[in-house]
Amino acid sequence: MTDNILKTVDLWVSYGKIDIIKGINMHVNKGERLIILGPSGSGKSTLLKSLILLIKPKRGKIYFNNIEITDKSIDINKIRQRIGFVFQNYNLFPHLTALRNITLPLEIVKKIPKEQAERKALEVLDLVGLRMKAYSYPAELSGGQQQRVAIARALAMDPELLLLDEPTSALDPEFVNEVLEVLERIAKEGISMIVVTHELDFAMDIADRILFIDNGIIIEEGKPEELINNPKNERTKSFLKRIHKK
Repeated sequence: MTDNILKTVDLWVSYGKIDIIKGINMHVNKGERLIILGPSGSGKSTLLKSLILLIKPKRGKIYFNNIEITDKSIDINKIRQRIGFVFQNYNLFPHLTALRNITLPLEIVKKIPKEQAERKALEVLDLVGLRMKAYSYPAELSGGQQQRVAIARALAMDPELLLLDEPTSALDPEFVNEVLEVLERIAKEGISMIVVTHELDFAMDIADRILFIDNGIIIEEGKPEELINNPKNERTKSFLKRIHKK
């Protein structure tokens, strides 16, 4: 038994005949905050989605709390109830209020009574600073506010692990900081997190460890101050130079 909350062993993921993830071995410890960096098209989002089998691996194994979730006998929907996933594009129901976007999964998936679900939803909206927008519809919210609702919805399920796929990439620059500030607050709560991001300052602030991925393989990993300030691999150095110039 280990302290890993999640581990992959020789993970391969393909689209058709093209290999996107090529034999990745990685782990996340309980309470650890892992940042994944890499250029566009390097396989970061594919890797994240494969961790909860939204994309089925070609081969390899994935373990969650020492249970092999790639085993065909596993009910993956039960595993997904314990892992929160925040996508790039919010995925809110446009015809439901912020509050209802959060309470609906609680009632349907967790079978929580409506009144209890509403209390929980208001708690997480408080956490992301949006309690006053509980009865607003997505169209009445800014991009940053919509993403914060999406984060609140994931947190409401009390996940053991939170996966975030470039949570600020679809935002106008003016809304990026409000989302990053929320994520920094959540990180301090001690929840295990895997975050795909290009935000280097954010990575430095919250990461316990960083993986740099390119062309479907892990090129380099290390503590944030080491990898960002003193990368060893030439591909990592080249990528960070381009990011710093933006």
